[in-house]
Amino acid sequence: MRIRATVAAVTGALALSAFTAPAAHAAPATPYTMNVSFSNLKIASSIKVGTTNKVSATYSYTLTHGSDVNATAADFYSDAYLYRGSLDDPTATVEGDDFATCKVTTSTTLTCTGTVDVYPAEGELTSSDAGKWSVAAEATAFNGQNPSSPDYSKVGFKDAGGLATTSLLRYSKLTTNASPEPVAKGKTITVTGTLTRASWDYNKYYGYGAQSVKLQFAKKGSSTYTTLKTVTTDYYGKLKTTVTASVDGSYRYVYAGVSTTAAVTSAADAVDVQ
Repeated sequence: MRIRATVAAVTGALALSAFTAPAAHAAPATPYTMNVSFSNLKIASSIKVGTTNKVSATYSYTLTHGSDVNATAADFYSDAYLYRGSLDDPTATVEGDDFATCKVTTSTTLTCTGTVDVYPAEGELTSSDAGKWSVAAEATAFNGQNPSSPDYSKVGFKDAGGLATTSLLRYSKLTTNASPEPVAKGKTITVTGTLTRASWDYNKYYGYGAQSVKLQFAKKGSSTYTTLKTVTTDYYGKLKTTVTASVDGSYRYVYAGVSTTAAVTSAADAVDVQ
């Protein structure tokens, strides 16, 4: 989660200060509302985030502007970002490292693309941040003003929320071990495994308990898996069940995921039946 685009953050703060300035002093100039709108915003339906690696998700949107807006100027900036709460007073935001790259489509439209970037190892997320987020877009035009000391009455700004949604999901891991290997036909095979998920509070993976996980089987030489049964993880995320050996094949566990945790399929473990 990078610091909000400096331009947008500053202009937003100035707009707020106009309403909170003491009556004895004139309110500072605030940016004017630009003739800009955003549409067709696309982003992945979910973003899986682990404990250490940076995760980036690409977005795109259409920016439409009036003839009075120089959207190709070097000091015109736009980007999209995730937020929770209200657009005017979000409880949290997730932004990109850089502004979006916008290319001219018509005389009044641009197609913009960029990324939101998440750094879990830097403590930017807590586990309570998992779940659905809203997506907004914004644009700022300095119109030749010095960004270090602009006349904000000549700076244009526009933002819009609720353009899309995505979910930040805690990355999950799942293992499968079927034994003994090999096994005599008709004997019992014990299939164990462990389901874990990322903790953004402690940057570690912990067992995920009380979760329904499917045990699947595919005959040797086939890529088609059939669900044999559903197994529930214990408090530590452990799985254990038994099946009867019949033919050569591979076993795997499959977890469908929930609103805060990503789905995952384990690597398959082959068993030779003799």
